[in-house]
Amino acid sequence: MQLLDQVEYRRVETGEDMEEVARIRYKAYKAGAVMHLGDDSPLLIDEVDFDSHAYVFGIYYEERLISTVRLHHVTPEHRVTSSGKVFPDEITAFLDAGMSLIDPVRLAADPEIWSEMPAIPYLTLRLATMATDYFQTDRCLQMVKPAHSAFYKRVFDADFVASPKSNQGKFIIDLMLMATRVKEVLPKLYERFPFFKSEPFERRMMFDRSGDPLTVRPTARLAHFGSSRIQINPASIIG
Repeated sequence: MQLLDQVEYRRVETGEDMEEVARIRYKAYKAGAVMHLGDDSPLLIDEVDFDSHAYVFGIYYEERLISTVRLHHVTPEHRVTSSGKVFPDEITAFLDAGMSLIDPVRLAADPEIWSEMPAIPYLTLRLATMATDYFQTDRCLQMVKPAHSAFYKRVFDADFVASPKSNQGKFIIDLMLMATRVKEVLPKLYERFPFFKSEPFERRMMFDRSGDPLTVRPTARLAHFGSSRIQINPASIIG
């Protein structure tokens, strides 16, 4: 909660902000040896970043970009998804069953501050829980390194979906697929980790594309404690 007080979320749609996000991706993937990267292509931007159901976010701490994630809202009618390129049969099975999905990918954090702020995954993945709430989806996917599977099981009660695969596109690492049963898990998640909570107006500002992108302050404290906990001294507002 204390860290969230210094955090801002921004949906990225301008070219300048997208380049800044891409630089964080490059630094993170190079430091973690995640994929093959050529020195001639330092900016990792692809056409899927601009899909109508893709939402790219920057997470800012004290006005500094510290991490980023791209969220896909995947439906039976709109099947653009990054995880589906690696696990097409499993994703197709979800969609053919009529399910809707949130697919968080391109998660990257600035390696220069990762060791100083181990809460970065929580601050970043909070956006995925907000998206599942806003779009009322059935599953939240996790395409992750096998070594990270225990984290997603422990925090998000994610189910195993598909065994690790190697040599997928540019990826150097093995990738496996997990998925959280959102409607069952979210209430328990909010009890255990109240900083994942959000107010409806925060979710609307993040994902409603009818207006311009906004810089949004997290509402977890308000959602958890409620407005009744906010005390105002009348003397302070009397001239």
